Amino acid sequence: MIELGKVQTLTIVKFTDFGAYLSEDKKSEERVLLPIKQVPDSADIGTELEVFIYRDSNDRLISTTNMPFITLGQVAKLKVNDVTPIGAFLDWGLEKDLFLSFKEQTTRVKPGESYMVALYIDKSNRLAATMSVYKYLPVGEGYEKNQEITGTVYEISDKFGAFVAVDDKYQGLIPKKDLHGKIAIGDVVEARITAIRPDGKIDLCPGKKSYIKMEDDAEKILRVIEEFDGVLPFNDKATPEVIDREFGMSKAAFKRAVGKLYKERKIEIGEKSIRLAKM
Repeated sequence: MIELGKVQTLTIVKFTDFGAYLSEDKKSEERVLLPIKQVPDSADIGTELEVFIYRDSNDRLISTTNMPFITLGQVAKLKVNDVTPIGAFLDWGLEKDLFLSFKEQTTRVKPGESYMVALYIDKSNRLAATMSVYKYLPVGEGYEKNQEITGTVYEISDKFGAFVAVDDKYQGLIPKKDLHGKIAIGDVVEARITAIRPDGKIDLCPGKKSYIKMEDDAEKILRVIEEFDGVLPFNDKATPEVIDREFGMSKAAFKRAVGKLYKERKIEIGEKSIRLAKM
């Protein structure tokens, strides 16, 4: 069976002036055209070729020896070539760009930017892209707690947090409680694995191990205090919203780093402010 969206090994059963017809075997009536410009010079009847099956501009099944960046059911990061009134067109390695409708976008995409998408067959029986990739991503294997990874944000939920494709391949989540600062769909993030659930799904936290992150947070707090001419107009009792806005970190992380700086006598904490200590 010749299958849309898949790479198959087929056999040349007939030549024409405009290409060669391929089939699973000589007896099969199901055939697909390989355009003449893609037929190898050495090809003959019975030659087997590895081809990808898609549709041409007239919606006819056609084959190509060029391999796309993504096949049916797979997930990949593809670049947006163009955005039109009907949707976006993505570079997937073939002459005819891959269509991404507005309905299948989880955020409005921009030309030149790359996004995680899956390849599926739409209601009109055509290959198309979707940014709703959650169900296409498998759970990861071989990962360990505290391991640092890189991934791409593919969806943001007000309820759950930021969904991340770990190494652009596997399911991952930055829970809402660990989500601080600005983050957008398409962002590449560095994160640490905080938990691996029984079903294999991975929980993540942006940044490094707590003791390393505390050092970074402390340095950031000092820089911001300096930007406020040495006096921060609030202390460690500030609201989580204020802390997130000014530092992009949780209140707990802020209090830990402030405590560290206070013990090191680098800051002084007042009733309504934090100031650099006098040296």
